[in-house]
Amino acid sequence: MGDVRDPSDELYARLRRECGRRADDLWAISRALHADPELAYEEHCAARLLTDELRRAGFAVEPGTAGLDTAFVARAGSGRGRCVALLLEYDALPDLGHACGHNLIAAAGLGAALALRSVLEEEFEGALLAVGTPAEERGGGKVTLAGAGVFDGVDAALMFHPGVHDWSWAPLTAQTQVRVGFHGRAAHPTGDPTRGIDALAALIQLFNTAAVMSRRLPSGSHVQGIVTDGGGATNIVPAFAEGLFGLRAATSTALDALVAGIGAWAEGVAAATCTTVEVTRLGKGYDHFRDNDVLSERFGLHIARSGIRLTQPVGGVFLGSSDIGDVSSRVPTIHPFVAILGGEASDHTPAFARAAASERGREVMLAAAEALACTAADVLTDAGITARAWARQREKAAGGL
Repeated sequence: MGDVRDPSDELYARLRRECGRRADDLWAISRALHADPELAYEEHCAARLLTDELRRAGFAVEPGTAGLDTAFVARAGSGRGRCVALLLEYDALPDLGHACGHNLIAAAGLGAALALRSVLEEEFEGALLAVGTPAEERGGGKVTLAGAGVFDGVDAALMFHPGVHDWSWAPLTAQTQVRVGFHGRAAHPTGDPTRGIDALAALIQLFNTAAVMSRRLPSGSHVQGIVTDGGGATNIVPAFAEGLFGLRAATSTALDALVAGIGAWAEGVAAATCTTVEVTRLGKGYDHFRDNDVLSERFGLHIARSGIRLTQPVGGVFLGSSDIGDVSSRVPTIHPFVAILGGEASDHTPAFARAAASERGREVMLAAAEALACTAADVLTDAGITARAWARQREKAAGGL
């Protein structure tokens, strides 16, 4: 690592100063987002607030990217050399507002982008993107953006997430949904009991099978279902019953295997109950997150200057799923967690929403902005780091990791 710029280098110091002098403005933006939480694909005020700031700083802004009204791509730099994308999230949760801290993500990404823009043309060639990514909580805006080619030609995608641990990366699983519909035969349950074939009973049997088989699933795999159609009247044997199942697995390959597994379980239940069954996967879902440790180590080094020490996640702990997985399958990506509450707490709670507007939230936002800016500078100025990051990306892809 001797060819890597020392963190005391003047460029890093300038980037930290640029973030620091914007601290009050960034916090005001974060608080404004927090005070006006907008749900997935409805983040019109948030997108306008952020793009106005980027335009004032000289970014060329493309609104409505990939056909998403509240997505955007803001560009700066020469367009030559390497390219870094800073990802900004800003959607909120129903009833809980910014209980996942996306206001802090947006403000930190914005701060890093503004700091880099202020030194970009003076210090190095390269392209800088600030990408507004709506609907992380519901809908997967990054999946659409990635599919539209927004990250083609990008050498690193960088963001952070507030949390309850200081972790260098996020153990985020692959996720999809499967709809299962059983067809039986309607009949009167007492007047003609032998004619009926109970589709709901078959669906219930699938739930029981899933409960038993789940004990044998590998770490990170999980099945959770709900009944979406269980019949219309108690005096009619249901001719049709349907369930919706959410599936998660540690890797995208394991998720494909789990989808095949629930299909096999359903077919077995259908054979045993004289029903027929339809199993439909609802889209590809989300890829699992692939941490690029070359870059996450650089982020950890930079944020340590703010007194935050990142560690590895605890083994066997999974934090859910996110559309950042689909970005990480394409380009070197980081998604570290930085604590704004203690480890006994959780996000998606009122307490976490309050923490996202707290003094600790402000401190983490500024520290993350500085570390993101410095990590982006590493990619833009050091071809060796970028080459190692891409080599690690290819290595993980080849190993299915």
